[in-house]
Amino acid sequence: MRLSVAIVNWNTTDLLAACVRSILTFPPKGDYEIIVVDNDSKDFDEQQFHAEFPNVQLICNAENAGYARGNNQALDLARGDYVLLLNPDTEITANALDTLVEFMDDHPNAGAAGAKLLRPDGAIDRSLRSFPYPGPIAWEYLGLARIFPRSRFFGAYRMTWFDYDEIIEVDQPMGSALIINVKALKEIGTLDESFPIFFNEVDWLYRTKQAGWNIYFVPDAVVIHHGGSSTKQVRRRAMVRESHRSLLKFYAKHFKGRICPLTYYFTVACIRISMCLRG
Repeated sequence: MRLSVAIVNWNTTDLLAACVRSILTFPPKGDYEIIVVDNDSKDFDEQQFHAEFPNVQLICNAENAGYARGNNQALDLARGDYVLLLNPDTEITANALDTLVEFMDDHPNAGAAGAKLLRPDGAIDRSLRSFPYPGPIAWEYLGLARIFPRSRFFGAYRMTWFDYDEIIEVDQPMGSALIINVKALKEIGTLDESFPIFFNEVDWLYRTKQAGWNIYFVPDAVVIHHGGSSTKQVRRRAMVRESHRSLLKFYAKHFKGRICPLTYYFTVACIRISMCLRG
């Protein structure tokens, strides 16, 4: 099988249906499968879903197991050469899936690749980031990235200098539409479930790059992204705190003892201060 599409849903069932319909409207060439994991959505009707999409594999969790666990459940079932992690608040456009699969075929060194995300009004969803190294994070907190958005140095974290118009090797494309090479998945392992909402794909991509795989952005694969439909259901302050906690966990896992202690603890202190001020 060429492609498995994994979608984790939580209380976004109308958007999920539109997402699945878009895949069926613009399917990839060759064999493919769709795996949906529902995290105990209050608006989800299993019988109705099966009636409309009888060929979609469905896992219904009895609780909200989180984004990472839900994706891992799908990854355990996936049979494709590649797996596309796809958010339910997205819609596939013509040739997007074939473009991603063909790109991965042509780049055997690619562990993963991100699609170009557009908002429903056609605006670019700025979905690329560098890894959260101390320097780029510092320029964000100090506001220098906003003052010098076209600078590759100060705008490194959010890649504010990039125009999203060319294939480029990157650190972390947003996981909203991320195709993964199963060979890399078998080597690296699945998502770390200690990052239930945020930074799980960042952690996986970081481990993948550390193992020698490359990560790419593919602009010709266009996906419409409505954006944040699950996280909007939770109070913003709670999401900000969870995001900061996940970043601190990422630092402890990957940078503690590996970078200058002064740099590490100063950056951690800045993250904690930001969490207190914003959360």
